[in-house]
Amino acid sequence: MWTALKARARWPDARIVLLEGGRCGQDASGRTGGFCAPSISHGVSNALARFPAEAAELIRLGRQNLDDYAQDVSDYGMETGFQRCGKLNVAATPWQADGLESMARHYQRFGIECTLLTGDALRTKLDSPAYTAGLYEPNYGLINPARTVSALRRVCVEQDIVIHEQSTVTALFKTGSNVALKTPKAQLSAKQVVLATNARVPLLKRLRAAFIPIYDYSLVTEPLSEDQWASIGWSGPHGIADSGNQFHYFRKTPDNRMLWAGYDAIYHYGSNRDAGNLQRPESFARLAAQFAEAFPPLADVRFSHAWGGIIDTSARTTFFVGRAWGGRVAYAMGFTGQGVSASRFAALTMLDLLEGADTERTRLRMPRRWPVPFPPEPFRSMAVRRAQRDLAREDRTGHRSTFLRTLDRFGIGFDS
Repeated sequence: MWTALKARARWPDARIVLLEGGRCGQDASGRTGGFCAPSISHGVSNALARFPAEAAELIRLGRQNLDDYAQDVSDYGMETGFQRCGKLNVAATPWQADGLESMARHYQRFGIECTLLTGDALRTKLDSPAYTAGLYEPNYGLINPARTVSALRRVCVEQDIVIHEQSTVTALFKTGSNVALKTPKAQLSAKQVVLATNARVPLLKRLRAAFIPIYDYSLVTEPLSEDQWASIGWSGPHGIADSGNQFHYFRKTPDNRMLWAGYDAIYHYGSNRDAGNLQRPESFARLAAQFAEAFPPLADVRFSHAWGGIIDTSARTTFFVGRAWGGRVAYAMGFTGQGVSASRFAALTMLDLLEGADTERTRLRMPRRWPVPFPPEPFRSMAVRRAQRDLAREDRTGHRSTFLRTLDRFGIGFDS
């Protein structure tokens, strides 16, 4: 929808059609935790580690993208629940606390406002026996995912963008100078096509090894009272994430619930995408137990909602873009859980590519560099299991394995 909306701004007289396989927002866009990052590179540290030659540019453009995102929300009159309310990164171990200090040094190097917190200072933002240190960054946004999808859809329709839901594209093929798109009920022809299919099986075969579908799970509590919020010291509207490889992210909702999500990151053999994978009782039980450990005063709180979603995970944790079929097709994917704000930047980059424009976005190496492909099965599952096992060990011990260090040298990396 960002791509369609920005295409309308460039080409006022074009006929723009958006084909949605299900309902707008039923997949990743509606299942996210709503963290809206000032980054297009999965954070400052990732930019420095994997793209050092252009890290400064990536960091600057990521911050600018969040500013522009906020301006678009205002200019289009979109009621998305957007708040630039900050994010608290918390550490559970000494080595994670050291990581926050390193992050703070990186932030200070690039002029990013942040505050390291321990003791009473940390307890003014979160009081939990699980966390001993924190790093607060005020320039971070939160959105309401469903309201954002609804607002984007409304504005697209107002801009004469035609949206066809329940219209899965099953095949692409060339027809002269155009591209034909086949759906179960109709066939369309377009001069140019954008593929924005996230974790779905890509329509271009060349993309099928470029990312894997990873399942992430969320719980939401019943509404909490002011006394309950006070019992864990969480008085502000900021979002929170912990610092492990297997990490949680959590936030307040407008009706005073807490979303508590993450940690489990499940890959199913053969990149299985069955709908049943969206519900995983063992992950919900693990999240509930970890919630009680992090917040003992809330141990008896009930959860009213539970769901899963698919993350299009690239082997370098950042999105990539490209063109196909002589510039008639553009694509972007591999957002690795950071698509809320980065999808807007990727939309603009795809439109630049279709236009053949030379811009700051198209000159970046990060999005144009092809990610290391995932191997075929059974080696894919073996590699994922090995990486996840070693990441969990690093969380427990603070020591990074030889296997993970080898992946680092090749620019390959994972979180959960």
